[in-house]
Amino acid sequence: MGGLTLPGLPPEVLVGSETSDDAAVYLPEGATQAVIATTDFFTPIVDDPYDWGRIAATNAVSDIYAMGGTPAFALNLVAWPVDDLPLEMLGRVLAGGAAVAANAGFAVLGGHSITDPEPKYGMVVIGFAPPEQILRNSTAGDGDRLFLTKPLGLGMISTAIKRGLATDEQLTTAVATMTTLNREAALAMREAGASAATDVTGFGLLGHLREMAVASGVHVDLDASAVQLLPGVLELAQQDIVAGGTTRNHEFVSGAVDWADLPLAEQLLLADAQTSGGLLIAAPDGEAMAAALEARGIPWAEVGVCTCNKPSGGITVHGRVADQGR
Repeated sequence: MGGLTLPGLPPEVLVGSETSDDAAVYLPEGATQAVIATTDFFTPIVDDPYDWGRIAATNAVSDIYAMGGTPAFALNLVAWPVDDLPLEMLGRVLAGGAAVAANAGFAVLGGHSITDPEPKYGMVVIGFAPPEQILRNSTAGDGDRLFLTKPLGLGMISTAIKRGLATDEQLTTAVATMTTLNREAALAMREAGASAATDVTGFGLLGHLREMAVASGVHVDLDASAVQLLPGVLELAQQDIVAGGTTRNHEFVSGAVDWADLPLAEQLLLADAQTSGGLLIAAPDGEAMAAALEARGIPWAEVGVCTCNKPSGGITVHGRVADQGR
């Protein structure tokens, strides 16, 4: 995107690509509801086609929640090797996506499919919100406390699944995490007056945190010991069971991160490429944010604080991931 020369944006665009936010936001002239548009799709990360469909749909709609919106409808995106995989299997993928849509309360209104040697599935999702309710990744402020609503390690476990090394507990826990909607967490952050938010997906915690810090003009002090992990993922990282995307994330953020003496395996966990991860929320009132999450039964961890007393866009890591006693 940085190498493209794009035409000027009309005033109706509230959020474009400039701050690497989760979705585009457009407010039609005279409208009281802004349109939120996002899309995401990927190759299978689990063997069960129904679970893959559920994970992909949960991941796609997450961007609507991260922007403070309510999903309205979706279009399926499908690439399928019709000569190599049965269409009945595709039916199971689509059924998984439809189940998530029904649970979340948005309609699936069709979509587009192509023949492709590698299967891929995802959604375009459209949502709405009053413009004053839109949450961006670019509006975190000095002193805001940072909350994360899902544990890390999904990339490590996905890689272990592909290599046949994941335990049954890891597979079950990872699928449950990836198919948990961020709907209730989004409602909680709106109730508590969050100042900024993003969801933690392919760029990992540090990648999305870096985007928030740069866009908001703040520095982040991150407490590594507070970050929650999925079962056994520290051991996976120490065994170099690491996704390629995680390695690229680490390379991308390292120039902006003060790691102190954090070991490489723990650095990689903080950069681990997530699929359908949790919300990363910046809150001026940390007590209100914690109470709102608790009231809705959302697991959470307070993982850091934003400050304007250090160079903006940077991240300083404190503590050790291993200090959690896992």
